[in-house]
Amino acid sequence: MLNKDIVNRFKSLETPFYYYDLDLLTETVKAAYKPANSRGYEIHYAIKANVNEPVLKIIQKQGLGADCVSGPEVEHALKLGFKPEKIVFAGVGKTDKEIIFGLEQGISCFNVESIAELRVINELAQKLGKTAKIALRLNPNVDAKTHHYITTGLSENKFGINYTEIPEIIENLPKFKNIEFIGLHFHIGSQITQLESFKNLCLRVNDILNTFKGYGIELQTLNLGGGLGVDYENPDGNPIPDFESFFEVFEKFLIVDSGVKIQFELGRSLVGQCAALITRVIYVKQAIKTHFAIVDAGMNDLMRPALYQAYHKIENLSSTKDLKTYDVVGPVCESSDSFGRHVQLPRTDRGDLIAIRTTGAYGQVMGNSYNLRPSTPSVYGPNI
Repeated sequence: MLNKDIVNRFKSLETPFYYYDLDLLTETVKAAYKPANSRGYEIHYAIKANVNEPVLKIIQKQGLGADCVSGPEVEHALKLGFKPEKIVFAGVGKTDKEIIFGLEQGISCFNVESIAELRVINELAQKLGKTAKIALRLNPNVDAKTHHYITTGLSENKFGINYTEIPEIIENLPKFKNIEFIGLHFHIGSQITQLESFKNLCLRVNDILNTFKGYGIELQTLNLGGGLGVDYENPDGNPIPDFESFFEVFEKFLIVDSGVKIQFELGRSLVGQCAALITRVIYVKQAIKTHFAIVDAGMNDLMRPALYQAYHKIENLSSTKDLKTYDVVGPVCESSDSFGRHVQLPRTDRGDLIAIRTTGAYGQVMGNSYNLRPSTPSVYGPNI
């Protein structure tokens, strides 16, 4: 991704910036689409991972749909060419305004996360004289074995409808005259690297499907979410996730009637490895026990390490000297403004270029203006 020619071009650019390898992105999207399509599965890209226009255009041209969690994301997807019939709208706190917009645009499905939301969507659809297609997001209580900030499928998480509420919902569905119930939605978390978690999801979903069959309900769609992780430690060795093995788990363990449309909502696994945050060393500071490499990127540019101690591989692109240990930190006025502690780097000096890898997902999109710092620009390659 970061060959010598590209790094030389970085030297004249003002830092910090996000560098995107669009060739790698295209290769990754194709690698996901092929095994999914061969099994008749559909992929909706989780837009929250990265909203950059060049990124989304590549994804849209490959034929993927869009998974949105806000009204502005729905609007953004439509603007960039995603068809309404390939857009699903999830999220635990949809506002009336956002629901109305989705209804007016004729999106394919609302993934509903509570009985209260179901009532509101029905009322708003009735006022507009429309019928809302909905899928119920059920909480399968499956442990994704990932960071507790990004697990979503346990019973204590805020997401989804608990299994115990199914009888009440089924009893009330006929009362909602402006609702068309088409399917179920599940999502257990993010950055999942153990495929056993997806097997457990399949087994749990099989049980839930049998429950609905017991009520005589036939489904049109079954959305299994996303969550497939990427390799943050070895981005060059594993630039593209093993999508074949991922989809094979569902093909092997999911028991579903023919004619039911199987959907996924991949995000991080599609875009995570295609970007790096490029920053420059401002100062090297020696404390009593620690060497600090102070860079010009801050937690406002990349929030993940400060938010939940996320690991990103850090590389010095300018030096091949002997290794030393550094804490790589930013200039923001917070002690949590740190990208990595006890990082082994070649001896680092003022002006050296630093790459913080695997930042294509939840990197630039989570940026903010804390300390009145400007937005981080984007650079697209491989031809800069």
